[in-house]
Amino acid sequence: MKKLYLHSFRTSLGQVRTAATERGLAIVALPGESERSFEGRIKKHFAACELCRGGKINEAAKRQIIGYLEGKLRRFSLKLDIHATAFQKRVLRQVAGIPYGRTMTYGEIARAIGNPKAFRAVGSANASNILPLVIPCHRVVASNGLGGYGGGLHLKKRLLRMEGAL
Repeated sequence: MKKLYLHSFRTSLGQVRTAATERGLAIVALPGESERSFEGRIKKHFAACELCRGGKINEAAKRQIIGYLEGKLRRFSLKLDIHATAFQKRVLRQVAGIPYGRTMTYGEIARAIGNPKAFRAVGSANASNILPLVIPCHRVVASNGLGGYGGGLHLKKRLLRMEGAL
């Protein structure tokens, strides 16, 4: 049976939870996300897994997330186990390539993946990102403002200010 390793740790933002398989980091829960919501994502994507504590990938994720939030890390180098549709994966790969301190609009991402009219679908794919911070969906903005963010606009603003993008 496949194993899913769970971990929880404190950051400058608050409590962060991670889940990883042997293949890579699979879920990041931002501060403010309820335990129930985190468990729901685990059940949705990893129902057949045995739940365990710890894991080497989670330890690496902890170090890198804390380093990022302390301003010491600008690019994550974690193995990822992404559970998404083919379209969502294309969007998330593009989002993962947005440099630290920069932003892209939903429309720019749609054009970059070769589907210029899919900006709403890009927004939906971005909203379904279960690896926030690591896949920096906070760097995706609307053409007329910030757009949304699963962790709340206050957190999106804080992250963009920290990176010097706002």
